[in-house]
Amino acid sequence: MTFLNSEVIEQTWDFSECKVWRNPLNLFRGAEYNRYTWVTGREPLTYYDMNLSAQDHQTFFTCDTDHVRPADAIMQKAWRERNPQARISAAHEALELNECATAYILLAEEEATTIVEAEKLFKQALKAGEGCYRRSQQLQHHGTQYEAQHRRDTNVLVYIKRRLAMCARKLGKTREAVKMMRDLMKEFPLLSMFNIHENLLEALLELQAYADVQAVLAKYDDISLPKSATICYTAALLKARAVSDKFSPEAASRRGLSTAEMNAVEAIHRAVEFNPHVPKYLLEMKSLILPPEHILKRGDSEAIAYAFFHLQHWKRVEGALNLLHCTWEGTFRMIPYPLEKGHLFYPYPICTETADRELLPSFHEVSVYPKKELPFFILFTAGLCSFTAMLALLTHQFPELMGVFAKAFLSTLFAPLNFVMEKVESILPSSLWHQLTRI
Repeated sequence: MTFLNSEVIEQTWDFSECKVWRNPLNLFRGAEYNRYTWVTGREPLTYYDMNLSAQDHQTFFTCDTDHVRPADAIMQKAWRERNPQARISAAHEALELNECATAYILLAEEEATTIVEAEKLFKQALKAGEGCYRRSQQLQHHGTQYEAQHRRDTNVLVYIKRRLAMCARKLGKTREAVKMMRDLMKEFPLLSMFNIHENLLEALLELQAYADVQAVLAKYDDISLPKSATICYTAALLKARAVSDKFSPEAASRRGLSTAEMNAVEAIHRAVEFNPHVPKYLLEMKSLILPPEHILKRGDSEAIAYAFFHLQHWKRVEGALNLLHCTWEGTFRMIPYPLEKGHLFYPYPICTETADRELLPSFHEVSVYPKKELPFFILFTAGLCSFTAMLALLTHQFPELMGVFAKAFLSTLFAPLNFVMEKVESILPSSLWHQLTRI
């Protein structure tokens, strides 16, 4: 299973056509996921998700020549270790031998309990990683082993710089984070599979730099490039921003939609078709959880990851959520059979529910699309049959008791009728009543 060239993991399970991607905005294990566990007692990450991360780390941070460098040899074993404490101990052991960039990465990700601590460790990792990168860059053409080592050192350096930018974003240094992301994308333009542009979009939205957001979308929202919820919903947000503050469904129904409003509605429909799970989280019809470390495109896991970071940006744009609320369900009228035929995208994949159940914790109710709803007649018939069967069983087991209950039920049922009859008898003359009863 390779991860280097596509950052996509091809599954070999029943949902083999589904691809699981690394979450570009994944949280820190020690400073965020573990803190959640300490407070709630719940595990936010599944074993399957963490196992995928372990495979990522082995692919990103190891190479065939690690055995000749003692510190890297220790870290090669550490990335395979399942026990978190054993991984942390191995990282400390590697640092006793050498300034090892990957050891600092592991400690920043898993041992640091705050973002400030993580940032400090990543800065130490950056210093060690830049030295390794420069040395391997000079030797990369000396053979395949040197080339593999340079590729590993490139991955390590990009990972460190990206996480440092994310630390800056989390600590409120958003402009600094944007600069770091832009520099990283300029320095390594061929590494677009890391999806750093999604981190950049979120940071620019925080700065409300909507023109810069549009410029990034113009480059990455291209028909030849893979889509994501971040791309589609950010494009919808920008279109909605132009009209949402004055949008009124009553006025729109009277005069019709303007061109700008039509563009905004079409952008929302496009986004909803790509990932139909997102609106319920943005509209707070469904509760959010911490996003997983891996996501499934067009699935519930991607919707959670997007809404977790972007809900605040939708709230900031006046009327955007109202426009979304009024229009998002209209998407489903255009695609009555989403598993068979799409409108702007391929048919919705049938494997998302199975894959999302592996990626998301058991305490979360996985969103399913399209919802499999049974007709009312089938539900009513099933309920009636179940009730009849239960009565028959109880009558067979407790005949006397059920007889008493039946008499009591029938007397209660006919009590209003008896009451009416008694009143009629008292009001009507006895001779007339006698004639009526004879008839």
